[in-house]
Amino acid sequence: MKDLMGIINLSEKEDEIRELTHHRPLAAIPIAGRYRVIDFILSNMVNAGIENVFVFTQAKSRPLINHLRIGKEWDLDRKIDGLFVFNPVVNNYNFVSTRGDMANFKNYLGYIKKSRQKYVILSKSYMLCNIDFIDAYEFHKESGADITIVYKRVKSDNKRFLNCDTLNLDEKGNVISVGKNLGTKEDSNISMEMYIMKKELLLEIIEEAIIMGSADYLKQAIVKNIESLDVNSYPYEGYLACINSINNYFKTSRELLNIDIYNRLFYENGPVYTRVKDEPPTKYTNSSEVINSVVANGCVIEGTVENSIIGRGVKIKKGAVIKDSVIMQRCTIEEGVNLKNVILDKSAHITKNKVLHGDSESPLVIKKSIKL
Repeated sequence: MKDLMGIINLSEKEDEIRELTHHRPLAAIPIAGRYRVIDFILSNMVNAGIENVFVFTQAKSRPLINHLRIGKEWDLDRKIDGLFVFNPVVNNYNFVSTRGDMANFKNYLGYIKKSRQKYVILSKSYMLCNIDFIDAYEFHKESGADITIVYKRVKSDNKRFLNCDTLNLDEKGNVISVGKNLGTKEDSNISMEMYIMKKELLLEIIEEAIIMGSADYLKQAIVKNIESLDVNSYPYEGYLACINSINNYFKTSRELLNIDIYNRLFYENGPVYTRVKDEPPTKYTNSSEVINSVVANGCVIEGTVENSIIGRGVKIKKGAVIKDSVIMQRCTIEEGVNLKNVILDKSAHITKNKVLHGDSESPLVIKKSIKL
């Protein structure tokens, strides 16, 4: 796909997931043991043959940059094109504007103009899916539309996508307007915030919004042009998860213990890549028992793990029982600990005989590097 570039815009709402974004952006949240949220959209782009990807970050970008590096794992460490990460530009007072993402695009507009590609796919990271962007791109070109927005028809699990954008469509699939999902309807066309258009049109939309001061966010600028442009919709039929709240993150993590869902998300239209770390295989001792769980490499498991996600380098001591929980990398769980419906952030340390139980609808979150 020499004529298509990708832009990942990380201006994402974190209001309901701040327990996990205090030290990192949403895109850098660990998921499924050894992956990060951004891995999915980035892999989707690479699997479609996209060789030029821009990532526009917001605050707290260091963990994300440390994860992405030069893009080697995604085959984006190239002399021509490749992976480019753009941080917000601070003002004279070392202050980053939080009013929106438009200022960030303004500062780096020249890079978009210089890119060689004619078309662009613009996306966020918080919608996890395994999408065939080649098919979506061909659909867009054949439709003759100015913009194509990717969406999923959600019929029975609407509340998993609360406060997400919804598309109001006519009988031909053209976008009439964009609304919000309040969870009151039985089914909705959930916008995945993926837009396909010509690069020149994107530049026109950005420049007009900057000149007129009509939008703080790029999404607002696109929506304002729906009435004046031909905006089509592309239906996505695969598995979709929305990581916009602690509850959704926890439910999605638990869903990935279902092998069918796991395979759909990780392999349906191509593999999901992540940063490689050279660590030994996980060690399971004679006292360990692991049931229906995902365990990353580099761990030492001496206790019981059931229906849980275990990140890299976790140590679970003898007599500890972990059920229905998400344990991020480098955590240590001492003897006699009992955890249920808990999310342990990176490098947390739970001392001997502690009992920590959350609720399946409201998991207990232990912050990064905390010792209890």
